[in-house]
Amino acid sequence: MAMAVASPVTATATACRKILLSRFAFRKLRQPPPTRRLVSSVQPRHHCYRAATAASSAGAVEQEVQLIRSPELVAQEYVDLSLADKFSEELGHVRIRQHVNPLRSTFMVPAEVPDWNEVYKDPTLPLMVDIGCGSGRFLMWLAKRNPSSKNYLGLEIRRKLAERANYWANDLALNNVHFVFANATVSFKQLISAYPGPFMLVSILCPDPHFKKKYHKRRVVQKPLVESIVDILAPGGQVFIQSDVLELAIDMRDQFDAKSNKLIHVDKIDPNLSCDTEGWLISNPMGIRTEREIHAEFEGARIYRRMYKKCVQLSMPSATDQESQLVIF
Repeated sequence: MAMAVASPVTATATACRKILLSRFAFRKLRQPPPTRRLVSSVQPRHHCYRAATAASSAGAVEQEVQLIRSPELVAQEYVDLSLADKFSEELGHVRIRQHVNPLRSTFMVPAEVPDWNEVYKDPTLPLMVDIGCGSGRFLMWLAKRNPSSKNYLGLEIRRKLAERANYWANDLALNNVHFVFANATVSFKQLISAYPGPFMLVSILCPDPHFKKKYHKRRVVQKPLVESIVDILAPGGQVFIQSDVLELAIDMRDQFDAKSNKLIHVDKIDPNLSCDTEGWLISNPMGIRTEREIHAEFEGARIYRRMYKKCVQLSMPSATDQESQLVIF
């Protein structure tokens, strides 16, 4: 049987087609990956929520999609601070690294204890410490409302954030708040034990969850830190923890519940601070939400909170004590 022989025209067309396809494939490989537009220097897990409004019942024409950004909600909640336009030429643009390995050698150097007389107008006032303070807006908001009765200290492992927060605090003329670049797991004890006034409240709010099990050792709430907190905390002092990640919230809760001989959960003291059936505080008792809290609730996530008070005595509070109202620092 004779084999069909392709004509010269057909062979040339086939060869040209192969060349064009190979050039198209090569050009496609050379295309750069799509870039991501940063909405803000604060990067939540999801930047925004697109809410599409429905068209009229008569037609299927879709109206313009409205873009709502959670950083805008942060600006609204902290509008009293007016920080949006405050910028330091010395610091420049502050890029936020979302995940930091606290076990790196560069972060294992203990932070230097500041001169408390220089950073605070009155270093004998009761102190609140926020571990992992981020941008510092949360503490500055509190400091602005309690200018002469309380001091605030933020510990942040990202140096640029701590430096910018101090720049903002100075610009706002706040002399009762200060920020330190520090790894809390390394420096907390030496920093806080050197403070001349009473240590009355520590907050650990939405810390990095380090999801992978092999990275759980990087989490900030570890047994040595918990022991230091409980030991240095003044009688009647408080511990406030929260997370939008249930597994992490349970881990932190278990760490502090293990100190039940010294810490009592606040619902045992003040029944007005209601909890759900699993013991999580229903609302934030601080009067202002953190930035991560705003982002998480905007995305529909739930916040898991616990607050403890250090017992003056090792026994459980009496019925009379339980009926008293807890005063949040």
